[in-house]
Amino acid sequence: MKITALDIWRAIEEIRGKAPLIHNITNYVVMNTTANALLAIGASPVMAHAAEEVEDMVAIAGALVINIGTLSDHWVESMFRAAGEAKKRNIPIILDPVGAGATRYRTETARKLIKTASPSIIRGNASEIMALGPEKGARTKGVDSTALSHAAIDAARDLNKTHGSVICISGETDYIIDIDSNIIEIRNGHPMMPRVTGLGCTASALCGAFAAVNSNYALAAVQAMAVMGIAGEIAAETAAGPGSLQTAFLDTLYCLTESDIEKRLRCFILNN
Repeated sequence: MKITALDIWRAIEEIRGKAPLIHNITNYVVMNTTANALLAIGASPVMAHAAEEVEDMVAIAGALVINIGTLSDHWVESMFRAAGEAKKRNIPIILDPVGAGATRYRTETARKLIKTASPSIIRGNASEIMALGPEKGARTKGVDSTALSHAAIDAARDLNKTHGSVICISGETDYIIDIDSNIIEIRNGHPMMPRVTGLGCTASALCGAFAAVNSNYALAAVQAMAVMGIAGEIAAETAAGPGSLQTAFLDTLYCLTESDIEKRLRCFILNN
């Protein structure tokens, strides 16, 4: 896999040109944040979770993003309905297993979605990925990770081999495991970003936007995470704290240029 600033920029231009519809079944906490981020990058967001319409909405979407942040039985039903329709239509599915490892309900729901939906991309923090892998006793602190991202690489590879999904581990360093179990490392971002609620969920939503225009889902995940990190770095340069960082982040996504990416991209392909 070759990762260049030019390819990332061309993907952004395609998103801006096509404005793909990204269907999000996501949590109450982040709906506004993720919708605004998708609009800022150039995509068209919709937050639809009613079981009566999710299949129809998926049918016109470029990607489906499922986020289990605020679970209920009715929403879980909608997630499975939407995932089934997306799988039937070969529409990319991005799963964000928020809080997997914190409770049995969350962990089992995420595992069932992975087994039945075969997500194109699974993006989570280290604890979430480890909770879904073979690691026994992996725990999540609410929705926050209790482990560094590199600690989840083995669990991510196991998920990749078992289910065929691209696995994205987010953290201070982001790791993407592709379908051949190769590892791509992204070292962009800023320490203030975890202080803004919903930026992890935003990363998953952006994975949906890039997957809508790029059928190489590993590359789509790399592009999304690189853009997240670069936008966070630029935003942090003028932000006084987490509140202004959130606003600056959205503005940066909207104003991002090829030059920004070329100057800041820190992406490496590691040996298998």
